[in-house]
Amino acid sequence: MAQPVIGTPWQRLNQPVSEDELSGVDKYWRTANYLSIGQIYLRSNPLMKEGFNREDVKHRLVGHWGTTPGLNFLFGHVNRFIHDHNQNTIFLMGPGHGGPAGTAQSLLDGTYRETYPFITNDEAGLQKFFRRFSYPGGIPSHYAPETPGSIHEGGELGYTLSHAYGAVLDNPSLLAVAVVGDGESETGPLATSWQTNKFMDPLTDGIVLPILHLNGYKIANPTILSRISDGERDEFFRGMGYHPYTFVAGFDNEDHASIHRRFAALFEAVFDEICSIKSRAAAGDASRPYYPMIIFRTPKGWTCPPYIDGKKTEGSWRAHQVPLASARDTEAHFQILRDWLESYRPEQLFDEDGAIRPEVTSFMPAGELRLGANPNANGGLLRQSLDLPDAREYEIPVGEKGHGFGATEATRVLGEYTADLINKNRSDFRIFGPDETASNRLQPSFQVTDKQWFGGFNDDFENDEHISPVGNVIEQLSEHQCEGLLEGYVLTGRYGIWSSYESFVHIVDSMINQHAKWLEATVRHIPWRKPISAVNVLLSSHVWRQDHNGFSHQDPGFVDVLLNKCYNNDHVVNIYYPADANLLLAVGEKAYTSTNCINAIFAGKQPAPTWVTLDEAREELKRGAVEWKWASNVSEGEDYDIVLASCGDVPTMELLAALDMLSKLGIKARFVNVLELLKIQNAEENDQALSDEEFTKLFSADKPVLFAFHAYAGTIHRLIWNRPNHDNFKVHGYEEQGSTTTPYDMLRLNHMDRWALAADALRMIDADKWSEQIVEWEQFRTDAFNFAVEKGYDHPAFTDWVWPDASDAGESLSATKATGGDNE
Repeated sequence: MAQPVIGTPWQRLNQPVSEDELSGVDKYWRTANYLSIGQIYLRSNPLMKEGFNREDVKHRLVGHWGTTPGLNFLFGHVNRFIHDHNQNTIFLMGPGHGGPAGTAQSLLDGTYRETYPFITNDEAGLQKFFRRFSYPGGIPSHYAPETPGSIHEGGELGYTLSHAYGAVLDNPSLLAVAVVGDGESETGPLATSWQTNKFMDPLTDGIVLPILHLNGYKIANPTILSRISDGERDEFFRGMGYHPYTFVAGFDNEDHASIHRRFAALFEAVFDEICSIKSRAAAGDASRPYYPMIIFRTPKGWTCPPYIDGKKTEGSWRAHQVPLASARDTEAHFQILRDWLESYRPEQLFDEDGAIRPEVTSFMPAGELRLGANPNANGGLLRQSLDLPDAREYEIPVGEKGHGFGATEATRVLGEYTADLINKNRSDFRIFGPDETASNRLQPSFQVTDKQWFGGFNDDFENDEHISPVGNVIEQLSEHQCEGLLEGYVLTGRYGIWSSYESFVHIVDSMINQHAKWLEATVRHIPWRKPISAVNVLLSSHVWRQDHNGFSHQDPGFVDVLLNKCYNNDHVVNIYYPADANLLLAVGEKAYTSTNCINAIFAGKQPAPTWVTLDEAREELKRGAVEWKWASNVSEGEDYDIVLASCGDVPTMELLAALDMLSKLGIKARFVNVLELLKIQNAEENDQALSDEEFTKLFSADKPVLFAFHAYAGTIHRLIWNRPNHDNFKVHGYEEQGSTTTPYDMLRLNHMDRWALAADALRMIDADKWSEQIVEWEQFRTDAFNFAVEKGYDHPAFTDWVWPDASDAGESLSATKATGGDNE
């Protein structure tokens, strides 16, 4: 399912840009600058008509000017370029505070009024437009989801190129103009993302054109790339695989017509080089090109008053935010503001009624070629249904073999299913990973595709396995890049998943947070943005099976970051803890087709039993949490001593083993498994959670509940603090204890082993009655540890246990044949 082609891409102009068009670009630039200042400063009288005074200035001046005029300049020239070349193009704004430029652009290309019809093309509409910006009941100050054409918000500092490269993957007609702030360039994600050009295939992918907006300052300090020499900077980017073109303007008295003429000529030269790259690729040239980029050097706050109160402003850090903070409070500053606005000659840009004059926008593209209307910037318009494989082909046959059958690597089963999915959806589904696709058992994908790589090849091909210029897997050793590439891919209408070691996903806490905010804003009040595919994150190599890598690799706390997004019924986060391979299959089916959400899937990769059939798994997924009646040792209506509840694969196995021990003592217990964590959240906080009645049916009204949870115990208490019977819950979770040790000892250290769980269950039922048994089990825990210390491996009582009803319990299955643990 290829992306539809918009326009006639990669078409050279082969003639100079006309002076009429350049005059239009200048009018656009002046208009956009006027509109930007108006958004920051004005609440009324938007065209400064008779009676214009300080009362027309906003009480709270919120916004940023410093980067905005340069962005307005670039928007104008990109619009001219799209119009002349009929080029399918999106614009990504990396500088964090260029929001006024983005909204001005959308107003000028017409998409803002189409989206918000109350912003009419007259003075009244202009006043409403100014009042919306950073105003109560209005819009944010960033290039936010509320603005047509945006797929990258200013708060996502450092991810511009990641999103841009994700957008052009499998999108060969698309040009992504990615403006990178020079302050943004100092972030880790951005510094890493320059290297992503080594993965792009110019034949099958689109092109990213980075424009480094070099205006010299961050909030208050100079930027690194602005202070090094031109030669050093050029060498840096050449070393990154780019051909840098430097454009400098605004530092002398050069007239604007000349500046526009020079930049248009440069842009044409750059695009000619891009077209040549595309042509050579089409002709079979497999060499990696040096991609052009533009270093766009202008003063910070370009075109604002050079000095304010005797202090340098234009070209200074003082232009970063609101250069005239006292424009309402002092007449002197108000007069400077008035002169500043008049410098753009608004009478040439707006008519008497406040409408934008036609000559301001006559050079701009039309229809879907407009930046605000390009469907790649509203990816749900392009999203097509996946051709899903039949999951039954990958089901572990628990129905035949019995609950607790086998020793299966759950993520390998998902990998087999995903490989089939890729085979059916070649241009719409990708796997991303930080060099851990195989480690996390998704390597069955290599049966049908390669890892895409355009960074050069080793003559010794035996060392370069599954690497080729075209593939549906990208591995770059950066969680930032995995997340950013996947976001760019789904924001433009496609599907995918990335995997990470559980402990290291914290690297992208901020990225996940920002994408969730984008989705929250969309779900709440932006219905014109069509649903996009989920960001699917597989968290494997998890805390309970990182005994070989040690304490640094043992952290299950990412779930707590996700929970911060789960209180407003936006439902942009789903959290799954599948206890076995079939449950993971069911989750994969749902996750791959879900929209407007982030799916966090915590699943182990080591050989483990399979507990339920695929039908049972699908039914459990519908409900989120169910009683495993086959595991409970009580009949319907029979009294029982305790509820045993689990969430997570290893805690589930340990709790089932504890139940086996308790059953031999005559303890009666019901066993509940939680698959979708948010289903147990307080009902008043989540309208899709279990009702209190359903919760009570599962966990009882008054019985003790022993809960074995994958992550920190406090997470469960945070979710159920207002649930019935919550005071009777005792939660076992990770206790921040770990080392390089054995699997049993890792559990022992955190009181998650079956003996600790069973002993605690007896304490909850009747500590005095079972005191001797409790002591015996606690002693065995110590004995088992000493056994491991002496032998170097775990006690057979731990390693050899199987669920009593499972047949051929140690058998592994074809596609899921166990390979044991790895040492990564």
